[in-house]
Amino acid sequence: MARPDIPGRLAGEPDPHLYLSGVTVSFDGFRALNALSLIIEKGELRTIIGPNGAGKTTMMDVITGKTRPDEGEVFFAGEHDLTQLDEAGIANLGIGRKFQRPTVFENLTVYENLELAVKTARGTFATLKGRLTGEMRDTIERLFDTIGLAARRHEQAGALSHGQKQWLEIGMLLGQDAQLLLLDEPVAGMTDHETAATAELILRLAKERTLVVVEHDMEFVRSLGAKVTVLHEGSVLAEGNIDQVQANQRVVEVYLGR
Repeated sequence: MARPDIPGRLAGEPDPHLYLSGVTVSFDGFRALNALSLIIEKGELRTIIGPNGAGKTTMMDVITGKTRPDEGEVFFAGEHDLTQLDEAGIANLGIGRKFQRPTVFENLTVYENLELAVKTARGTFATLKGRLTGEMRDTIERLFDTIGLAARRHEQAGALSHGQKQWLEIGMLLGQDAQLLLLDEPVAGMTDHETAATAELILRLAKERTLVVVEHDMEFVRSLGAKVTVLHEGSVLAEGNIDQVQANQRVVEVYLGR
């Protein structure tokens, strides 16, 4: 596949992990995305904010193959044209998405949820009947260390709190070896304690993976200390650190002042 020609990119510079250029998506005449362009570097933590209808969900739908853009380029790691792949193919590249509502297997134990994720990542049939290798068990233990649910391993996932289910789902994405994580409102409905713990988890993950976090909680966004992109009417309205964004008069008018 042809590599994208990125304006302003110097020869020899590494390719961005995620590159969107001129992405437009229309539904019945409404432009959900309007020539959206975005560059996410490998290992970057980026937060995305914006009012309802700004295009945040559609952007993630395009990246994960759920929605095909009418126009534009979407490249992963400089060589994979995501507009030509289906959802399964994109997931197999290492792009994982966590929706606002956690989607864990509530009737299985926490351990079994992680076990399924690890087995699926290895290309084996996703069943609990297959034996775990020693390497898989080690992977699951590392996931428990990361998401902090070791004490709940033998409980049904349905018994977890809302926040703990979110952490389990993140652990499942990690078990599938996702290198680019798209997190949709990860702290919605969480307690203050869970919100703080989620910020710590995301900051740990950002040391070794690329994360795009869509969120409305501005205090949580501030706690991440990452570059902020503001979407409005399907395109980028502003970018910068949280202080720069909050001082932008247009951002205040269309989003923060509401």
